[in-house]
Amino acid sequence: MDERRRFPNLIYEEKKAIKLFLWLFYIFFFSYNVLWYLIIPKYTNFGDQDYLKQGLGDWLYIAVIVLLPISYFFKKKGSPYIIKYFVFLGYIFIDIIDNLLRYLGTDTPFASGNIVELLFVFFAPIFVNKRYFWTVSFGIIGKYLFLGIVLQDTDVIMPIAVTIILIAISFILLSRFNSYIESLKNVYEELRIKEKQAVIGQMAAAIGHEIKNPLASLKGFAQLQYEKFPDKSNYYPIIIQEIDRIDFIVNDLMYIGKPKAFQIEKVNIKQIINYTISLMEQQAEAQGIEITSSFAKNLPLIECDDKHLKQVFINLLKNAIEAMTEGGVIKITAVPNEEEKVVVSIKDEGCGIKEEDISNLLVPFYTTKKGGTGLGLVVTNQIIKDHHGDLKLESTFGKGTEVTVTLPIEWK
Repeated sequence: MDERRRFPNLIYEEKKAIKLFLWLFYIFFFSYNVLWYLIIPKYTNFGDQDYLKQGLGDWLYIAVIVLLPISYFFKKKGSPYIIKYFVFLGYIFIDIIDNLLRYLGTDTPFASGNIVELLFVFFAPIFVNKRYFWTVSFGIIGKYLFLGIVLQDTDVIMPIAVTIILIAISFILLSRFNSYIESLKNVYEELRIKEKQAVIGQMAAAIGHEIKNPLASLKGFAQLQYEKFPDKSNYYPIIIQEIDRIDFIVNDLMYIGKPKAFQIEKVNIKQIINYTISLMEQQAEAQGIEITSSFAKNLPLIECDDKHLKQVFINLLKNAIEAMTEGGVIKITAVPNEEEKVVVSIKDEGCGIKEEDISNLLVPFYTTKKGGTGLGLVVTNQIIKDHHGDLKLESTFGKGTEVTVTLPIEWK
């Protein structure tokens, strides 16, 4: 249902497909019966005119026609997805009853089936629904197996074999359609996210610029008052600290709105990580957290902007510390890989992230932390992308999270 809300065009396409499907179903069903049991027997030695009088007789066609107004009822009720199942299962049930009345207790060899079954098999991929496809596949095969067992007639083997071959062909079509639809959905999602980020970026740049100036004045006055009256108020350090926090958020906003220019130089990634650890170590120790690091001996220098990379690892280490409310160990490793890249891993033993939240963590303003802004990881990911790198998150809820940053050795 969530997918239908995100892609309303899918409902429109489903209704179009259902309409075409119903037209073809009735055209195929009645045309086949008229052609095979009325026209062909009249002019050739093939067919059987008495066939129409056997089984359910006229009730067969009445029952099939009744499927149409019920399908229309489902459409009016806003349930177009049910119609294809209802028509198919309704037809199978009616056909089984008709064949049982026609052949059960007689010596007449089984010779039944309708070209409409081919429509079910080959039209199933149009709905791009694997559940419906397998319902049709097993439904038709199951019908013939059931009739073969009940009627004790081996003549059902041939239609079963033919159906299986047609299902295999239809499955290839379904796979191609699925691949095509997935590609369209991915493109739509990317465009939607980029459009959203562009709007957020424009707003962030404008708002951030307007906030920066009065924020600097507030901090200056607060520091001045604190220097004049250091013993008279305990609130000034808190005010300055909170202004710094607002400034940090504004910087994140402004980076999203207008990424800063980089000063690229060859840097030792080990030094950047050690610097980050030295900054965060005091906060980690206060929470009973130990930070360990391990670096490959042959770790090469990488071309990057060290100030921005420091911001990346500060954000990631800060997230790891905040996730470990009961202490533990944070393991940081850095190794080169065979693709001329450096892989840095930060693994914590914190609360972890729910699977459904992981995909949203890089969406601006989405956060799972109380009091979080939802900007830290967004900015972190943007900086890594600007360095032509990659950010990967793996997490087990209740056990911990591992963040992997892959950075190229040379700036490209």
